Amino acid sequence: MNNFKWVDEAAKQWDEQADKWHSNSKEMWETGSRKDIIPFLIKHLQPESSLCDLGCGDGYASYKLAANGYHVTGVDLSEQMLDKANERAKDTTAKFLKADISRVPVESNSFDASMAINSLEWTENPLAVLHEMKRIVKKDGFICIAILGPTAMPRINSYRRLYGEKVICNTMMPWELGKLAEENGLIKMDEIGVYKRGADKLPLGNLSLDLKQALTFMWVFMFQNK
Repeated sequence: MNNFKWVDEAAKQWDEQADKWHSNSKEMWETGSRKDIIPFLIKHLQPESSLCDLGCGDGYASYKLAANGYHVTGVDLSEQMLDKANERAKDTTAKFLKADISRVPVESNSFDASMAINSLEWTENPLAVLHEMKRIVKKDGFICIAILGPTAMPRINSYRRLYGEKVICNTMMPWELGKLAEENGLIKMDEIGVYKRGADKLPLGNLSLDLKQALTFMWVFMFQNK
């Protein structure tokens, strides 16, 4: 893939996935792997807080949060995803921007909180996105990040890199993100794990944090911007 440009290729691939993603997103957020994320987020936010949804996709989470009174701005690279987001949230106050989430076109300290749900891994430079989240969120505001865990087999998305091919997935493990965030001025306030059927039957309360994370389909962090 000559002249590979991550942002352009990411926009192209997510445009191609938009219809498939849209057909599944409601189920993911209502009863599937993401059903606990909005309650987890709301637990930490004041009513009517402002929030930036980075990598918002077709906007289902933005729509849900806006319907609950939050002031939401969704950001995504994909025109097709954003078309679906605008249609879905048309009866709410949610707004959507087309942008790279490492360079969000808003003023510093614009939001009470931001979230990146399975989008940080899909960026060329996750550390740059962390710094951007810190920039756009007010001091002492909240940053919620969810990444796929080991049992989600996330490397399927980046596997072809082993053949020297260019990919748009920057796989990382939960403990790596936790350390990266800590080293760059974010304070971990809370976290939850999402498990596949079977793993959720294990005595997870008796396990160390690293073993809990190793069994997850997804790990969700809540950081505070210090």
